[in-house]
Amino acid sequence: MRDVLEQIRERATEEIKKAGGMEELNQVRVKFLGKKGDLTQVLRGMGQLSPEERPVVGQLANRVRDHIESRLDLRREELCRAERNARLAAEVLDVTLPGKPVIMGRNHPLTQVVNQIKEIFTGMGYTIAEGPEIELDYYNFEALNLPKDHPARDMQDSFYITDEMLLRTHTSPVQVRTMEKMVPELPIRIICPGKVYRRDDDATHSPMFHQVEGLLVDERVTLADLKGTLLAFARQMFGEDRQIRLRPSYFPFTEPSAEVDISCIMCGGTGCRVCGGSGWLEILGCGMVHPRVLENVGYDPQKVSGFAFGMGVERITMLKYGIDDLRLLFENDVRFLSQF
Repeated sequence: MRDVLEQIRERATEEIKKAGGMEELNQVRVKFLGKKGDLTQVLRGMGQLSPEERPVVGQLANRVRDHIESRLDLRREELCRAERNARLAAEVLDVTLPGKPVIMGRNHPLTQVVNQIKEIFTGMGYTIAEGPEIELDYYNFEALNLPKDHPARDMQDSFYITDEMLLRTHTSPVQVRTMEKMVPELPIRIICPGKVYRRDDDATHSPMFHQVEGLLVDERVTLADLKGTLLAFARQMFGEDRQIRLRPSYFPFTEPSAEVDISCIMCGGTGCRVCGGSGWLEILGCGMVHPRVLENVGYDPQKVSGFAFGMGVERITMLKYGIDDLRLLFENDVRFLSQF
């Protein structure tokens, strides 16, 4: 039995020394000290020894086990140290190397223009109002003088969720909701930026786009106030030499209504390919708030008046930066976006 224990000690020592990794070392441990290991089998056979031999063989077996465990611990430390050194050697950091450049992001051109529009109108005393993108038919149409089956609804062919709920087609519902909350307080001066949805998709239209609408309600508000406000906006957005003109138009929620043009940003109004030779470029729609809209929210149109305007942010952005295809704004091409 003593010879067997000595052989186990020598074989274990040799195999531990040869183990080249933690997994291989664990296999050696199981081979000699596991439940079915060589040393364990010897200990289980001690019942066959005489009473005089058992203590002697037991002490020797314990010394062999202690020897194997100590060798395992030493080899485990050696392997961990070697693994750590190899990892450190592979992860050497040269502190003299130049740092990697950090590529800074920037705001999307649409975001830049929205922020500029906000800055211009807040500088005039307007506040920013927001509302839900999923809107009730009442606020999106009926409260804005667009009853059911009104033919003007075809101009905003819409994404309906139910018969009474849809994705808003403009941010005008925010104006109605704001007036309902504030009546009879005056004045109201707000702009309403946000996403809107219509069934359009071509080089100059998108089914989702951004609008900024404005509203001013007070006593003795006139069309001259509207024109002066929009002239100030156009000059801050497109340059101090811009001129504007108002062309008669139709919107159900304003009366009178107008389309607003600015003098061409390319030719200054003399006529060119960009403006089609007219010298003017359309930028937004506007008008005096329809008396029926004021009545719907609780104001007396005999005592108060107001004006409203609405612009597509994409169109303003395209004119400002000379972009000829709206879809470029939504393709997320870094080569395009990095120009702004």
